[in-house]
Amino acid sequence: MAWRGAFYTQLWFLVLVATAIGIGLGWRAPQLGAQMKPLGDGFIALVRMMIAPVIFCTVVHGVAGMHDMKRAGRVALKAIVYFELVTTFALIFALVAVNLSKPGVGMNIDPHRLDTHLVSGYAAQARTVPQYLQGIIPESFFAAFAQGAVLPVLFVSVLFAFALASLGEKGRPLVELIGQVSQVVFRIVGFIMWAAPIGAFGAVAFTVGAFGLQTLARLGGLIVEFYAVSLVFVFVVFGVLMRLMGVRLLKLLYFIRDEIVIVAATTSSETVLPRIIEKLEALGCDESVVGLVVPAGYSFNLDGTCLYLVTAAMFLAQATNTPLTLAQQLGLIAILLVSSKGAAGVAGAAFVVLAATLGASATIPVASIALVLGIHRLMAEALTFVNVVGNCVATIVVSKWEGAVDESRLKAAIG
Repeated sequence: MAWRGAFYTQLWFLVLVATAIGIGLGWRAPQLGAQMKPLGDGFIALVRMMIAPVIFCTVVHGVAGMHDMKRAGRVALKAIVYFELVTTFALIFALVAVNLSKPGVGMNIDPHRLDTHLVSGYAAQARTVPQYLQGIIPESFFAAFAQGAVLPVLFVSVLFAFALASLGEKGRPLVELIGQVSQVVFRIVGFIMWAAPIGAFGAVAFTVGAFGLQTLARLGGLIVEFYAVSLVFVFVVFGVLMRLMGVRLLKLLYFIRDEIVIVAATTSSETVLPRIIEKLEALGCDESVVGLVVPAGYSFNLDGTCLYLVTAAMFLAQATNTPLTLAQQLGLIAILLVSSKGAAGVAGAAFVVLAATLGASATIPVASIALVLGIHRLMAEALTFVNVVGNCVATIVVSKWEGAVDESRLKAAIG
């Protein structure tokens, strides 16, 4: 729950203050600032620790409580249709924007002179499509929770929910018990969020200390172009979708202001997944819809990641004077439609997918991603913001589509 009282006691303000202090420390004492990285990593680890139980409890309690498995399948189908339409549009939107702005033209970078050791670790983490699909199925039921990835947990949660629902009244006590456990899990998440300012301080101090304030100016054209594309996509595309749903986008952004600030500081959308689920239910969206759409959206509805991947790939092609025909650019879009689904909300995952995409395209030099390595974290602040807002919008759209919204609560909060 959001902190109440004066603005200076609220979470978003405390995170902003901690972020400013982190920038100051990283600027004035770079070595000390770089040593603050464990604080940011620790906070992210704390939240990731709770993601598996949050998804399991939410999905199982919501889906098993539907009493209608056909409805669960219908919600899942609607969510997938929405995800594919919007992410495809995001890819095309970014492609048009980067072709118009041309942020990499004129750099004339020779990829052979770049340090390939900087990117070899990321390239090694890249997975093929079969490997990605196989990774959805865990080695065992409990291994899904140990791995910490979203999709394996979602997979076993849906299976458990369908099996529990098939028991009928015999399974009702267990459904109620899981609902009670869910309340405990969210209470723990509430405790953890008190550490958000500390995590934000550590993450930002490390970024500025390790890369320096000059990273804000280096490759500035790409950063400005990507931030502009992200903002236009949010306020135009999501704004139109929300207007069609009878919701004001600005009110939605204000409603999730705490989560936006936390995501910007940690550059990981997973840090707010439990709170996003809680807040969307508070808006009046049905628990079963939220439980399916939000976790699935963290792997299949990464609009910001799609914007980033196209922008970065085309920038590198321009910077290295790699000519791409329209057919090759559309081929890149086709590759990204698949590879972007593997970029879960973990900090740095988009960079791994970028390496995989360049390798699969066989046209843009993979070594060229060293050019954006230093500013990836800055760009991640925008892409994770779009991802979080996009999943909130998706949940509201699918809930409205399914007629699973308490309109009075929704209107009262963000109507």
